[in-house]
Order: sequence, then C-alpha cells, then structure tokens
Amino acid sequence: MVTPASGRLEPVSIPVAAMIATLKGQILVKTSTLVVLDVHGVGYEVFVSARSYENLPDAGGTAFLYVQTVVREDAITLFGFSTREEKELFLLLITVSGVGPRLAIMILSGIGVRELCQALQARDHARLTALPGIGKKTAQRLCMELGEKVGVFGGEIEKVGRPLPSAGDEGYQAMTDAASALVNLGYASATAWEALHTVRRQGQDEPDVPGVEELIRQALQRLARH
Repeated sequence: MVTPASGRLEPVSIPVAAMIATLKGQILVKTSTLVVLDVHGVGYEVFVSARSYENLPDAGGTAFLYVQTVVREDAITLFGFSTREEKELFLLLITVSGVGPRLAIMILSGIGVRELCQALQARDHARLTALPGIGKKTAQRLCMELGEKVGVFGGEIEKVGRPLPSAGDEGYQAMTDAASALVNLGYASATAWEALHTVRRQGQDEPDVPGVEELIRQALQRLARH
C-alpha cells in the first residue's frame, strides 16, 4: 500500500486471521507438484505432495484441500493437503531446524503419513535418510524433536509405531510377535521397534531371517546395553 507520508509502496501486513485454511474449487491445472484451483473465479496456485496429487481428481474435477499459508518477506505460498493428518504432520515437520516448507513437502511425497510416524517413533534413521534431501543429521533432529510428538496421531492413524505390512518382508510376522513380547515385558512400543530394527539391520547379511525367540534375545541384549 502507498503511505501518505512517504508516497512509497510499503509491504502490507496480513493478519493471521486472513490466512487461507481450506479451499474448494475446480482444478484448472494439475501437475505432480502443484495445482491451480478455481474458487469463484479466482485461481489459487497450491503446492501439493505426491501423495495428495494422487488423491486429487483430474483437471476439470472439483477438489477440496486443507491449506497452509506460508508468508515470507517476498512471497505468500500455499501448500495443500488432501487429508488433515498430512497437513498437521507438515506443520510439525517445519518446526524442525533446517526443514522448510519445500523440504517438508518433499518428505511427505516420499513417504506416507503412517509410515513417517512409524519411522520417527522407531528412530529409523535409515528409512528417513532414504528420502530426498534428508541427511543423517536432519534425520537425527527429526527423530529427536518429533519422535514423541507424532503420538498425537495415535487416535487417527492406525497402529502408529509399527511398520506397515510388506509382502516382500518375510520376517514381518516374527518382528511383530517379538515387538509384542517386548511390550509385554514393559518396554515402550517405539523402544521395542527401534531395538528390533537395529537387530535386523545388523543381521541383514545373514542368509536366514531370525525367528521370534532369537529376535527377542538379541533385542534384549541391545536394550540391556542402553
């Protein structure tokens, strides 16, 4: 806006109440990273994750997005999400030092909400560093700062803290049974899974997948050292 005193164009201060929280309209443009949503004749450019992209209809269809408005000195950017859980996790991610909105969207593009919560709770650094833009230090910060916080999703995301079933993982049932046994012994679910993941990673070169009893034995040995 132009101030009477100076005659210069000054930045406009936008109140928090004016921030866009949701949008519903027709998709004019749809790419793998953004959509343009026509809402009553106004086109909103909204950046989305690959997961949200897959959940949206094709161009011409009507879409509803949860939106986070990010205000910077030189731009106002909208980030859209097909689910409320994805938006809430995005907000948690950007509280971590070194994780900006763009990186947060990249993270959510490379891993589902449930699986990300599981990796954070289990301190699965290997899973996190496999994502684009995530190095070892960033993975450590994410686990340290968010490992406990993602528990708020417990009532909405099924079985947080456990890895998703994978048809290619023949040891999944053994891991599940071993984790259950450790929890029954009094260990927290995240602690049990972290120990079991470490055991599996350390023994990944072995020809045979360890059974439930062996997993429990090795996990207890590891837990006793920490």
